[in-house]
Amino acid sequence: MKYRQIMKKMAALGLGLTMAASLHAQDLALTKEFVNQNMHDAIAQYKTLTARVPAGVLPRTINKANDSLITAKSNSWISGFYPGTLLYLYEYSQDADLLKEAENRLQLLEKEKNNKGTHDLGFMLYCSFGNALRLTDNKRYQDILLTGAESLASRFNPTVGCIRSWDHNGDKWKFPVIIDNMMNLEFLNWASRVSGNPKYVDISKIHANTTLKNHFRPDNSSYHVIDYDPATGAVRNKHTHQGADHESAWARGQAWGLYGYTLMYRDIKDKAYLNQARKIAAFILDHPNLPEDGIPYWDYSVSGPDVPRDASAAAITASALLELSGMVKGKESKRYLQAAEHMLTSLSSPAYKAPIGTNGGFLLMHSTGHLPGNSEIDVPLSYADYYYVEALIRYNHLLNR
Repeated sequence: MKYRQIMKKMAALGLGLTMAASLHAQDLALTKEFVNQNMHDAIAQYKTLTARVPAGVLPRTINKANDSLITAKSNSWISGFYPGTLLYLYEYSQDADLLKEAENRLQLLEKEKNNKGTHDLGFMLYCSFGNALRLTDNKRYQDILLTGAESLASRFNPTVGCIRSWDHNGDKWKFPVIIDNMMNLEFLNWASRVSGNPKYVDISKIHANTTLKNHFRPDNSSYHVIDYDPATGAVRNKHTHQGADHESAWARGQAWGLYGYTLMYRDIKDKAYLNQARKIAAFILDHPNLPEDGIPYWDYSVSGPDVPRDASAAAITASALLELSGMVKGKESKRYLQAAEHMLTSLSSPAYKAPIGTNGGFLLMHSTGHLPGNSEIDVPLSYADYYYVEALIRYNHLLNR
């Protein structure tokens, strides 16, 4: 498919990269050769991974002790990232084997369109079926997505003004909403554009506005979990689940917020969303604990040579900054672009990118899933790969303008 056609479809799906006139070819520090080499390596590595994935499951990470593959079922929040990554790699290469493997795995995911027990349907369905629809124009995928959007919308509580994140909260929380939930709003925005039903985008805006009101501290860092009273909408608790403590800034949470408000500005054009994305970017890029290579520790409140990094947070941040750089002008635009380039350069170095045939077939090393739960520490993660490849795809679009 020709580049202009792809860009048109990306815009229609809300998957595009906003490009500002202030960005010119001379502003780009990375080369076509850089992108090509890393994409070619990613394709070779994912063919290694593909050969290891059993039928009926999706790859999640590895057991570092014996390099065995750890998988997940279709109802896991990470289930859409493997097919989504394959689809990005197919977009770049037009390798039919990658598309075939992605579509085989999509068959596992289809039933999740009816899953009303999770808020993660944006990750699960939009990262997978959304990319598949964009690249193949298979209208069956559109029907699956619209059903899934209705399932996601069923978790919205108008009194709270948010989509409920978790149901498994016991006595701790009544209506928990996590910052990660911002990432699912793109799915709802798309559903309103395609269906003509404003319900979905209305929910999206209300959720984003409520989150803007309650999730952020004066320094523009984000809490992980805000617990609401479902009967009154009052805030009960401001907590963390995966961060160092309730008042710390969990690194991936800050990345979710940056990406989420960037996409909301792209879709809605409300300056409040752009301003919040800029504030989060400043928190991240100006933080004294951000290492020189731009790859954050797992939480911004901690630092040191023995503290685990989170390559997944860097990949998400880099992808978001590339888009945000096209929404502002001048020095600010260049700052975001250069920060994203720096992160991509680090992620693509031997310090973070695994040699082909190692790391269980995953691309990036040194991500941290849930350190307080002693889970997935210093390992590859499927979503780190997804946002790393997405960032490379976005950079490639800048090079191809």
